[in-house]
Amino acid sequence: MEILDDQQEINELKKTNRIIQKKLERSESDRRKLEETNRKKESLLRRVIDELKEYQNKLEQRSHELEMMLLNLQIMENKMSTLGSMVADVAHEINNPVGFIAGNLTPAKEYIENLLHLIDLYQQTYPKASQQIQETIKMIDLEYMREDLPKLIFSMREGTDRISKISNSLRTFSRADIEQKTLFNIHEGINSTLLILKHRLQANNTRPAIQVVQSHEEFLLVECFPGQLNQVFMNLLANAIDALDESNAGLSFNDIKLNPNQITIHTALTEDKNHVSIRIQDNGVGISADVQQKIFDHLFTTKPVGKGTGLGLSIAYQIIVQKHKGTLEVNSVLGKGSEFIINIPIY
Repeated sequence: MEILDDQQEINELKKTNRIIQKKLERSESDRRKLEETNRKKESLLRRVIDELKEYQNKLEQRSHELEMMLLNLQIMENKMSTLGSMVADVAHEINNPVGFIAGNLTPAKEYIENLLHLIDLYQQTYPKASQQIQETIKMIDLEYMREDLPKLIFSMREGTDRISKISNSLRTFSRADIEQKTLFNIHEGINSTLLILKHRLQANNTRPAIQVVQSHEEFLLVECFPGQLNQVFMNLLANAIDALDESNAGLSFNDIKLNPNQITIHTALTEDKNHVSIRIQDNGVGISADVQQKIFDHLFTTKPVGKGTGLGLSIAYQIIVQKHKGTLEVNSVLGKGSEFIINIPIY
């Protein structure tokens, strides 16, 4: 009986041992799986940490770039402010002597006409002039002088008018902006910018003059930052001229004459009557869809080294969108031209 009991106890112990052995085996398997899982988690964690460090480095680099961009913009703003003030002062100083010359041209013209009239009376009263007078008349070419002198005075008048217009355009273009918006005639801003760029629009040895077609609706003054808005006009019009010059590559003077370079400027009120739309269009080389996606990005440029910084359009975008709460968009087709559309609120 005792033997049976011992055998049964041994069997129970064996069974318990097998159960324990299986549990140990499962525990070992679970331990290996857990270690493998931990290794994977550690590897993933290290990868995440590495990516976070890389991202942190990129953020620090981007932060540095943004700081430099802000510094450059501040420097440029200071330079533009100083330049604008200087240009306005120079324009004012130019106006003084030009006004003096223009004011004296009218009496000078009258004096000359009176002197010529007096000469006519002398010739009528004393038709037989002395030999010395006849020689002097021949030497100074009196008839030519009589014909050319009024033309000379007229040319001087045109010159002073031209200088006065340029001076006024420089003063309009370089208007210093205050912290608050002010009423401004945007047509005056566009015209002053065109006058400053006139030397680039004129004909030269390689192409005819660039045609500028303007279509303006009459509307009330716009509340804006005039100096900054003029800077946008300058950037967009200068880019349009660049695009036209690029499109002329390889073409003869006559080829360009058959399909003239043209810039179209159209201003109008939008349908809601609360915004003004300014469209500046050229028939130049056009812009690819890929470039259009990045054209307003900071420092992006398609120009070769030394031909541009890429700041122009990004600054224009900031001025229109951030400062004026408006929109600046571009529509373009390669080989057909580009159109930049500005929309800003009137008030």
